[in-house]
Amino acid sequence: MSKQFDVIVIGGGPGGYIAAIRAAQLGFNTACIDEWKNDKGGPAPGGTCTNVGCIPSKALLQSSEHFEHAGKHFGEHGIQVQGLGLDLGKMIGRKDAVVKQNNDGILYLFKKNKVSFFHGRGSFVKAAEGAHEVRVSGQDETLVARHVIIATGSNARALPGTPFDEVNVLSNDGALRIGAVPKKLGLIGSGVIGLEMGSVWRRVGAEVTILEGLPTFLGAVDEQIAKEAHKAFTKQGLKIELGVKVGEVRNQGEQGVSIAYTDAKGQAQTLQVDKLIVSIGRVPNTVGLDAEAAGIQLDERGAIVVDDECRTNVPGIWAVGDVVRGPMLAHKAEEEGVAVAERIAGQHGHVNFNTIPWVIYTSPEIAWVGRTEQQLKADGVTYKAGTFPFLANGRARALGDTTGMVKFLADAATDEILGVHIVGPMASELISEAVVAMEFKASSEDIARICHAHPSLSEATKEAALAVDKRTLNF
Repeated sequence: MSKQFDVIVIGGGPGGYIAAIRAAQLGFNTACIDEWKNDKGGPAPGGTCTNVGCIPSKALLQSSEHFEHAGKHFGEHGIQVQGLGLDLGKMIGRKDAVVKQNNDGILYLFKKNKVSFFHGRGSFVKAAEGAHEVRVSGQDETLVARHVIIATGSNARALPGTPFDEVNVLSNDGALRIGAVPKKLGLIGSGVIGLEMGSVWRRVGAEVTILEGLPTFLGAVDEQIAKEAHKAFTKQGLKIELGVKVGEVRNQGEQGVSIAYTDAKGQAQTLQVDKLIVSIGRVPNTVGLDAEAAGIQLDERGAIVVDDECRTNVPGIWAVGDVVRGPMLAHKAEEEGVAVAERIAGQHGHVNFNTIPWVIYTSPEIAWVGRTEQQLKADGVTYKAGTFPFLANGRARALGDTTGMVKFLADAATDEILGVHIVGPMASELISEAVVAMEFKASSEDIARICHAHPSLSEATKEAALAVDKRTLNF
């Protein structure tokens, strides 16, 4: 027995559930298949982002930041705290409640938009012109549609020979569910997940050491911004070792984890920790999809091969998000999901990779859009740069959070904004102004001439734009 649809979406993460909702809004009879389960075995749509990624990590980052402020910074405001304690179970419970709210919200949106939801793993039975057939695990029926959108996301990459047990050797999943604050915590990889999880557990009392194989810190970030961030994290107590070569990693059960490595000077070292978080990237998730049954082409990384419009080599089958090329970001997946639904409807869906913002939700936050200064130099682009420190921003002083700066990069001839880079308070929110400006090909002069509320952190954006022409007003 089979059910007929116009569009089937495999995967209910940010790319998948958004694609399903947009397809339904456009009048298509739409189904979404997702296999994530909650603790009771029920559906938990939202993918990695909602369940073990973006949402729960931000919940823990917020809770741990409150704890650190209460212990170290409230006194500056005349607030006296005595008998400060940590209920880690309640902190984790709050995180779980936030996740459930998002899961339930997605199920509500499916109902509201008349998207048929199927709980299970979706896999191809066959692909034929105008009739792609998809099986849902644990159910007797198959689904058939002319268009299928694959949005199966990605999985954490494990160290060769050292699988995740989510007890001692942790992926992002296990890192969010540690039952007691470890005395010593190790991280391999200083990317987004490593820095965010390292920050969470450092704030609540863990001694954190991060081992990074690259010789530079945050190589994808503008070098000036990365140096400022490195200085801040080191001052906070994160120990970051760069240019290391990790050797044998031994999971010793109750004795923790032993990591043998060679440091940047070529000296053999050993790090003994209670828990180890491995954050060395993610791999596209095509496990169980039976892409071969549909004749779908994969690349050497296991990602689904698509063109600029997210079409696979099989007509009527599309793919979006982490399972295809491009940055593994939830908001990139969402934009691709919307674009594909609109392309199926004959519209002109649009995703501009050059204006996708990147954010690291540490403290200070790091956010950027467009090209870095080192990229512009490598490409031979003549540019002008302007920076403004939060130390000279009135709102940042009032908040007591003056670390960092805003940096503008603009074309030397046309003044078009080529990149904006921020390290400091609320960088994740401030970057949106730069994204809008770049999408409309604005100049730094445009931002410099726009009235910004006073006092506000956004004034640092205006002042950095003014600095491109060497005419800041408050520094």
